[in-house]
Formats: sequence, structure tokens, C-alpha cells
Amino acid sequence: MHLFYCISHLEFSNSVWSPYKIGLTEKIEKVQKRATKMVLSCKGLKYMKRLKVLGIPTLKYRRCRGDMIETFKILHGIYDTAVAPVLPICQESVTRGNSCRLVKNFSRYDVRKYSFTQRIVNIWNSLPEHVANSSSVNSFKNNLDKFWVSQEVYYNFRCDITGTGNRSLCQLE
Repeated sequence: MHLFYCISHLEFSNSVWSPYKIGLTEKIEKVQKRATKMVLSCKGLKYMKRLKVLGIPTLKYRRCRGDMIETFKILHGIYDTAVAPVLPICQESVTRGNSCRLVKNFSRYDVRKYSFTQRIVNIWNSLPEHVANSSSVNSFKNNLDKFWVSQEVYYNFRCDITGTGNRSLCQLE
């Protein structure tokens, strides 16, 4: 029970602040590592194995999933357009991905490069049509989970979502 209480605090406002530096990602993940060690049946296991036994993903995966849910809500008009960020949709013909592909703007500085509206573009554009154009938020969550079922980042926070054109898939430990 305490583990899930801890996770909700760690995920609070993840679309506003999402660490992109390896050191910050490790620090926030370390909190979940300690919390999983409190489960007696998992005490002697390595972190990835504890996550598998408990059936919970890394915080990095959950942040990315949360970003995609927020993006879906913004693009499908669930939020008031007066307060939601503008996400420009690519008007060119689409050969891969989905019909709601977002425009990737050039960013020189990290402050802009890792902001919500920039960090979601590659991941959102990599989603297939049936996921991006789901009929409801719950069906989007289910379709996204099915599409990402084999993502290595689910249990290894040093990896990235594959198929997004991001840097290396996994960083060495």
C-alpha cells in the first residue's frame, strides 16, 4: 500500500516537470527502488526483477505514458482550448504513423527542447493510427498499453521508447 502512495507523489505534475538528465532520472527512480525494497518478498531481488514481480513499470515509462494521455486529451478537444497548449498538426501527407502527426519545431536550448510540447512529438508521431485516433481516453490507454507491451523501458529506466527516432535505445549502466 505504501508503495502506491509513493508512486502517486512521484508522478504528480509529470507533464510540467519531467527529468531529462540521467542523474535526475536516476534520483527520482531511486525513490521507487527503495520503496520496492520494503516489500519483504522482493527484498533480495534486483530492481528490474522487483518491478516484474510486483507488476509495476518504471517511473520513466509512467511519465511517458502520462505525456501521451495528456497529448491525446489536448488533440481530441477534451481540455478547454483556451488553456491547453497549442500542438500544431502536420498538414503534409502521412505515410507512416498516424493522421494526427505533430510538427517538430527546432529548439536550440534545453529549456525548450525538453518542454512538454517538444518532448512528446517523436513519441506521439510513432504511434499507429488505431492508437492515436482511439474513440475515448480509456480506449486510448488500452490501445497504448497493448502497443507498448514489449517496450524495454517498462522495467529498465535506462532505455527509451523504441521506434521514436530518439537517441540510443538503452544507455549503459
